[in-house]
This record gives sequence, structure tokens and C-alpha cells, in this order.
Amino acid sequence: MHSTVYLFGTCPIDLSFPQAGLAAIRLLERAGVRVVYPQGQTCCGQPAYNSGYRDEARAVARAQLDAFPEDWPGGVPSASCAGMLKHQYPPLFAGTPDAVRAAAFAGRVVELSDFLTRVLDLRLEDRGPPTRVAVHLSCSSRREMGVADASLDLLGRLANVETVEPEQATECCGFGGTFAVKQPEISAAMAADKAQAILATGAQVLVGPDLGCLMNLG
Repeated sequence: MHSTVYLFGTCPIDLSFPQAGLAAIRLLERAGVRVVYPQGQTCCGQPAYNSGYRDEARAVARAQLDAFPEDWPGGVPSASCAGMLKHQYPPLFAGTPDAVRAAAFAGRVVELSDFLTRVLDLRLEDRGPPTRVAVHLSCSSRREMGVADASLDLLGRLANVETVEPEQATECCGFGGTFAVKQPEISAAMAADKAQAILATGAQVLVGPDLGCLMNLG
């Protein structure tokens, strides 16, 4: 059991969904761990990285290495950001003086729902009426991080929650980070298709582990 964990807040939490960050802290504390939120953290660097600006991405990423110096696990409430931190930092810093530090940092990164289920084995208690919940699992959670099952596992620990996945559940919602900015018409059409499929489930609530997707669908 880890007694202390970092929380990497992500840009969507910082700029648009602070309540999600506070909820993440409550869940971690409920599992009995101390949460440290470094105030110096910023973006993971993914927008610059995906746009081909490697030097700029390294500058942003290096600031994160500085902000998370201790050998504690880093919980990330976003598979997309977690994927950048875990899988892209080592090649980004390969051949540089920060290569060893980046590899060590990447080894401590874990997506939040995966950490809550697989590592902390969080127990949940029903506190509301029976609810049907539609689940959107991001491309990053399914493919890059391979943790999609963790979100379903976590929701499955609530007896009053019925989880449903919409048709074509594995299709992208259209966000794709900078893709939604560079190809807005295509992104909007993909989001509309996804929204129709979600509505067809009859669920009262839509949940997902990646706020970028939920922002796009919203």
C-alpha cells in the first residue's frame, strides 16, 4: 500500500472542471492515502508534442519532472495525459541529460481509475437511488494505456449503478486533442454520432475517465 500519492491535475481539470480534481482527491483519501498536489505543475506537453514541436514539448515536460521529484506514484485522472507522461516522456528525453529522470518518472505514472481498482482496491458504498449510467471510454484508455476495464470495474462496485455502453463504443468521440481544433467539422460530426448513440441507451448520466472527451460531447 502506498501511503502518499501525487495527483497530476491535467489542463481540463485546471481550466474547466476543478470539481473533478477535488473528487479525485476525495476518492484517493477515502482509500487511505495522502494526496500531494504540486502547485508548480502545468500541462503534460501533449499539445506541443502532437503538433511536432519537440523542443517546446521538452521544456513543458521538464517542468513536470521538476514538480514531481519524490518516488511516489502519480495518479492521473486522464488516460490521454497519463499516456503522454508514461509512454512519450522516455523517447522525448532519449539521449538528453534528463533521460534517466524521465524514465523513472514515467514508471511511477498510473491512470487514476486503474490505480483506485488495481492498486488501492477502493471499496464504494451506494448513497443514491438506482441509476443507469452510460460510460464513454476514451481511445487512450482503451489503446494507449489499456485501462478501460478499470472504469467499468470501479462503477461495478456500486450495486445501484447499471452501466451501459453505447453502440460503436470503441469509436472516437471526435476530440483527439488538437484534432478537434484542426478539423472542427469532422470532430463535430463524430461527436454528434456519439451523442446520438449515448442518448439511445436511455441512461440518466454519462460518465467517462477523460474530461477532454466529456467536454467535446457536452
